[in-house]
Amino acid sequence: MLVKNWMTEEVITLEEEEPITRAIQLLKEHQIRRIPITRGGKLVGIVTQTDIKEATPPKFVGVDLKELYDLFLNLKVKDIMTPDPITVSPEDTIEKASVLMLENKISGLPVVNENNYVIGIITQTDIFKLFVQLTGAYFSPYHVALYINSPYQLPEILEIFKNLQINIYTIFCWRDEFCIDDTCKKRVFIRFQAVEEAKIKEALEKLETKFEIAEFKKDNIKDIPQKRKEEKNLLVF
Repeated sequence: MLVKNWMTEEVITLEEEEPITRAIQLLKEHQIRRIPITRGGKLVGIVTQTDIKEATPPKFVGVDLKELYDLFLNLKVKDIMTPDPITVSPEDTIEKASVLMLENKISGLPVVNENNYVIGIITQTDIFKLFVQLTGAYFSPYHVALYINSPYQLPEILEIFKNLQINIYTIFCWRDEFCIDDTCKKRVFIRFQAVEEAKIKEALEKLETKFEIAEFKKDNIKDIPQKRKEEKNLLVF
């Protein structure tokens, strides 16, 4: 799973001498949260919605607001950007990109080539899309989690589904062990084909004769509420 296969390639960038108002316009127009900043096409920084909000003059009583806003509107993106941002290569793994974002508490990374030119961006949204694909959530609502003694028991699980002619979309074996007293087990997560309820019940009964079922769930993703899009002004005048 490489970054180049999941990144957004059509990334919007700005040269460092562009005015801050241009960044505000692009963030709002394209509904994005960050813009890589370049010098001659090469990455030198990044500007986010947070950077702009922090640079916006506050509403102080008795302060000459006109002068403050005149200064603000004359700022260039290089004045508020985070210089030398953390980046990834298109050949890096999604796992590495995820760890970088998690450890540094950021939600997106510019993707640069060997010459430091911006060729894409990878964000939390891209990784969420990958996660949904890996888990098979769009393919079937049925999910079961089991406790097993060893990954070598996986063929036994596969045999049960094979005999019942139920397709498995995804199967994950959790690295960490779940221990009670001196007994430790590993967790296996399975997303499988939607079939008639009688066959699912039979599958669960057969699994339960050999393994401990940690959870069984039927997700309802057909009626997921959609977030209402609202225009938000990045400037607080």
